[in-house]
Amino acid sequence: FLALKIANVNWQSKLNKAAHHTSDYSSTEAILRRGQPFNITLNLQTTVQPGDNFTFIASTGPCPAESQQTKAVFNLLEEDASGWSATQEPSEPGCMNFTIFSPANAVIGRYKLKLQIVSGNKVSSTLLGQFVLLFNPWCPNDDVYMANEKERQEYVLNDSGIIFQGLEKYIQQEAWNYGQFEEDILDISLAILDRSLNHRQDPAVDVSNRNNPIYVSRVVSAMVNSNDEKGVVEGKWNGNYCSGTNPLQWSGSVTILRKWYRGRYKPVRYGQCWVFAGVMCTVLRSLGIPTRVITNFNSAHDRNINLSIDNYIDISGKTLHLTEDSVWNFHVWNESWFIRRDLGSFYDGWQVLDATPQERSKGIYRCGPASTRAIKEGDVNLDYDSSFLFAAVNADYVTWIHYSNKRKERIYSDSRKIGKFISTKAVGTNCRVDVTANYKYPEGSLKERQVYKKARKLLGVRSTGKRTKIARPRRRSSVAWRQNMAQPAQKPSISAKLILDAPPVIGQDILFTLALRNLISDFKTIKVKLRASAILYTRKPKAEILQLSRSIKLGSEEVKEISFKISYSQYKNSLKDDRKILVTAVCETTQEASLLVEKDIVLQDPFLTIEVLGPTVVHKAVNVQVTLTNPLSEVVTDCELRAEGSGLLKEQLRINVARMAPMESLTVQFEIIPYKSGTRLLQVDFVCIHFSDIKGFVMLDVAPA
Repeated sequence: FLALKIANVNWQSKLNKAAHHTSDYSSTEAILRRGQPFNITLNLQTTVQPGDNFTFIASTGPCPAESQQTKAVFNLLEEDASGWSATQEPSEPGCMNFTIFSPANAVIGRYKLKLQIVSGNKVSSTLLGQFVLLFNPWCPNDDVYMANEKERQEYVLNDSGIIFQGLEKYIQQEAWNYGQFEEDILDISLAILDRSLNHRQDPAVDVSNRNNPIYVSRVVSAMVNSNDEKGVVEGKWNGNYCSGTNPLQWSGSVTILRKWYRGRYKPVRYGQCWVFAGVMCTVLRSLGIPTRVITNFNSAHDRNINLSIDNYIDISGKTLHLTEDSVWNFHVWNESWFIRRDLGSFYDGWQVLDATPQERSKGIYRCGPASTRAIKEGDVNLDYDSSFLFAAVNADYVTWIHYSNKRKERIYSDSRKIGKFISTKAVGTNCRVDVTANYKYPEGSLKERQVYKKARKLLGVRSTGKRTKIARPRRRSSVAWRQNMAQPAQKPSISAKLILDAPPVIGQDILFTLALRNLISDFKTIKVKLRASAILYTRKPKAEILQLSRSIKLGSEEVKEISFKISYSQYKNSLKDDRKILVTAVCETTQEASLLVEKDIVLQDPFLTIEVLGPTVVHKAVNVQVTLTNPLSEVVTDCELRAEGSGLLKEQLRINVARMAPMESLTVQFEIIPYKSGTRLLQVDFVCIHFSDIKGFVMLDVAPA
């Protein structure tokens, strides 16, 4: 008996990767997608005997078993019950070519492939090697199938993107480096699955469930935050980040994921919502699940899911923390594309996932997948967490004044404030696309009211008592007036508006005006209490900046404009790591309603330009010139310029900027050697302890070598 000897195995890496859309992965390993054939060639040392029988064994996970679909045993020409099969193709003498088919519902992950040869009554077994199997959005039978090629290019293969932040009236673009194809990132994504609580409790069952995008995405949503399982990112929302990195300083997922992996799975400090969403997008795209990042402006965090966010202030306009509910200026989450076998085909398509640790879902900090169709239709009883997400885009915003004698009065109820300009990056460009219509029917429409009532009924929220609903059609209002609980709202006798005199720039004074109008013919005296606070994007106050009172006399139907100033010296110590200010004015008149006016201010970035000095070609060095300006009228020291970009820089580049004179402009040059062709995003971040980061980015078209 002469056992068949294999000299080596050729995994046809280039050919298979091109066919499977995995050429971008920076790995020599065979990376393949399920539901699609791949080819391997065996170069032989001995010849095949007639009657030799070939059996392939593909296995994954720590305890592979056919019953768990983590092991498949299949012969040539006959498809195994598991859906795996192999055929022999014509070949040159001294070698054998095989085509191997995996089923479209195979478990994803790292596999071993063995070949068993039965020759007469002798059995020999050879390990042919390992390969990684991923979800396949190109395969019509895969649960993650996406029919449109441009969408697949964007949501699976694009390794950079834009995350929208800021305010509903001042939406900003922030670049993010997903880098799902960079070195180690796929291995890290698989390690994330192996570190999960589910895997530690029962590895065999966990791995067998990895054929299902619902299961995999839910595990990733729990693992991207560190709350239960020593996951990737530790969240922090109190403005003190000295024991880690300020969340605003991250520019992408690659640095974070590598830090977690190389640091033996110690959670990376610190993240806020866009960081969790950026990292989750990287992991899910690397595993082959089409994913995008979504921003919801004026996002409700409704702890008790009663569809009402109660905001309490005192008579000076100071926010009181009498409730755990809150409204964030924006909140960022993810959507992934797959079908819902558990809910039915009506709920297929975009599914919301949120890795920011806000609330527990079945005992663990995770959220989703919730079908956007379920949220839009008010099906708040459906898995997973659709009620929490329905509230995030639909809750009412109610403001109360809380007096020192514990008496409170409702001065403002707005049922249109929450869930505005829900945004994502466009396919193929950096433009903003508004996807609000995927989440709700038009505000005030009959259909929207019906959905709202249905959700309220399913949640068991009473329409009387604790939750008082202003009768629809809804009232839009930029200011608020007191409303007696038992009586209809009285018409206000004054109106007020806060107006910025000029775009606010860091390092300069902020000038704004309070415009007061007397709406009736009676003479009035108005007591104005104005307050400015540095806030986080969650609208949680960090520091008081300004507090003052004025008494204003208004004649019959008179309009008065009162100017205010927040000087740089007043805000400079409060805005070193962020640039958000909330201004509130409470206007009181005797015997009448209190009026509340609010203005969110985001200080604008100073000047930063990026210039690429020559053509960008793969493996050819090119210089980049960055011009930046110190926005302050004082010397700044110990600054750093950081640059990163997938396909352009293998690791983040850091350049020390020792000193900048007041208002000085400076030019910094560095070299990049692109290693991938196509459209690439280069990000630059100027970090300084004196003010929050100044960021910029440029798109580069890199030509092949």
